[in-house]
Amino acid sequence: MKLLQGQVALITGAGGGIGRGIALRFAEQGAAVALHCRTAVDAAHELAAEIGRSIVLRGDLTVEAECHRVVREAAEWGGGRLTALVNNAGVQPVRDLPGMTADEWRAVLDTNLTSVFACTQAAAEVMRGRGGGSVTHIASVEARMPAEGHAHYAAAKAAVVMHARSAAMEYGRDGIRVNTVSPGLIDRDGLARAWPEGVRRWNAATAVGRLGRPEDVGDACVFLSSPLASWITGHDLVVDGGASARPTW
Repeated sequence: MKLLQGQVALITGAGGGIGRGIALRFAEQGAAVALHCRTAVDAAHELAAEIGRSIVLRGDLTVEAECHRVVREAAEWGGGRLTALVNNAGVQPVRDLPGMTADEWRAVLDTNLTSVFACTQAAAEVMRGRGGGSVTHIASVEARMPAEGHAHYAAAKAAVVMHARSAAMEYGRDGIRVNTVSPGLIDRDGLARAWPEGVRRWNAATAVGRLGRPEDVGDACVFLSSPLASWITGHDLVVDGGASARPTW
């Protein structure tokens, strides 16, 4: 039996690398997958063709009404059901804090945090009274260990972790579990060329000696969305190859 057989899942930001890895793992484990994208439309449609039971839903999740529409359309496609939501959509611009504008700050928080709030709220409305479900937010190790130029990103991810804990308390009575997955550095095309020093440091820092892969994040999300995690909620699962287990001094 596949772990997610019979589930209907919505993956936000499915056109990107991590979103793709999550969607592939969900499909492999038997879920019907709604793929959200904002700009990576072609990539999302290619992914949909690859995995089969899926639909592509485009929307700007910085707009609250769009969050509710995307969730509603995913549930309608799933026959009125939505059993799993993975809040993966996000941005990670680099901007020094002294020169950061309020608009730049808000753009990151709206995409990485406010969309999580709105999509979770919309999904819970669908899940409530229909057997519950699971919500998984993609946070980051930067929720605890920020990098320079990422003040807005790190603050948003720290808030995402706390939102999940709060939501776990308030939605638990409805059979809805809410958790976070906090990845470390996940490999992508061109990363080693663009940031060779950072990749070298990350490879040296991890206990297993390699960068993460999108499917590593997908595996964690599958577990948290599956019956194997039926008594796990309000938890942050760190997926960083052991990098955060090493001392920094």
